Amino acid sequence: MAAHPERSRLSLSRAALRLLQGLGALWTVPNTVVGLLGGLAGLFAGARPYWSGRDLAIVFRHYPWGPGGAITLGNVVLHTGPTLDVPCRTYAHQAGWCSEPVIGLHDHERAHVYQYLVLGPLYLPVYLACGGVSARNPFERAADIYALTGKGWWPTTLSGR
Repeated sequence: MAAHPERSRLSLSRAALRLLQGLGALWTVPNTVVGLLGGLAGLFAGARPYWSGRDLAIVFRHYPWGPGGAITLGNVVLHTGPTLDVPCRTYAHQAGWCSEPVIGLHDHERAHVYQYLVLGPLYLPVYLACGGVSARNPFERAADIYALTGKGWWPTTLSGR
């Protein structure tokens, strides 16, 4: 019996996506190593790691340092809270540029994982050149849009706001 054409196409698409994600994970290994080193240091102060297949990342929850929230480094997320499944405000909302509904922190951080998979070791220099942690950074805006809509994790413009 022949395979259903739609199912074969879907399987090929998933296989191709997994291959690209794997290649991206290899490309961003330098960033992931930095995240793992930070996470391992946090273990001694109470951080606890777990694998999040949904976010394609090792998440260190209860990360003991930082102002609160999360930071993504390759396929690692360092998070000060107990879970990434928490609501948060978009950068544009916090800056007073607009009123937007709350987003899921895990969706926002997942967008950064995807961005790292594309830029690999170039991500941090490009991210910092675009403004770092700020509402003006197009990588942050794209992560917020992805968290709001489930689409658009890549910046449409790198010029900022």
